[in-house]
Amino acid sequence: MSGLIGKKLGMTSIFDEAGNHVAVTVIEVEPNVVTQIKTEANDGYTALQLASVAKKDKNTTKALIGHFAKANTGSKRYVVEFRDFLPEGVKIGDELSIEDVFAEGTTVDIVGTSKGKGFQGVVKRHGFAGVGGRTHGQHNRERAPGSIGMASDPARVFKGIKMGGRMGNVRVKHKNSTIVKILSDSNLILIRGSVPGPTGRVVQIHNRAN
Repeated sequence: MSGLIGKKLGMTSIFDEAGNHVAVTVIEVEPNVVTQIKTEANDGYTALQLASVAKKDKNTTKALIGHFAKANTGSKRYVVEFRDFLPEGVKIGDELSIEDVFAEGTTVDIVGTSKGKGFQGVVKRHGFAGVGGRTHGQHNRERAPGSIGMASDPARVFKGIKMGGRMGNVRVKHKNSTIVKILSDSNLILIRGSVPGPTGRVVQIHNRAN
């Protein structure tokens, strides 16, 4: 599936051709450098390895510096492999821009890391309603999970019980998003609706068409 690496800049809104007010997420997509080409003959599958966002050499391992040198490019912060994506005539060191992969109206999947919420209780994490009001002698039980105990058989708590815990900061794929507009001069893509992660977080944009 073809795709590119981008960075979420935030949200705004625009008017489409029909005059509808559309909320969009702005993603900056710098030209992605091809750092490795994997083929069926050499690797057992076809893929294109892309790199984006400059990084200082002093913060990069020597192995990666040598890897980027083969592509005649500087150190990059993010390296992503896109399976079954091998444009005809592409070579190591080439740069892929937005127009090489996407077009307005294209349906894409956005892969990113969701916002971290820290340790949260069952009401926020799982949508529990809580125990209820303070009637019948209850005290500070409005947002409690309630009993999780079992009887003497099985005499244990089953695995997977919904409880409080760390919420967010996980890999998320947002499917079937639509590219509303492409601003080539600014290397920007406007995608309808929201995108996983906070502002400034890097995301992967996968083209569902191929």
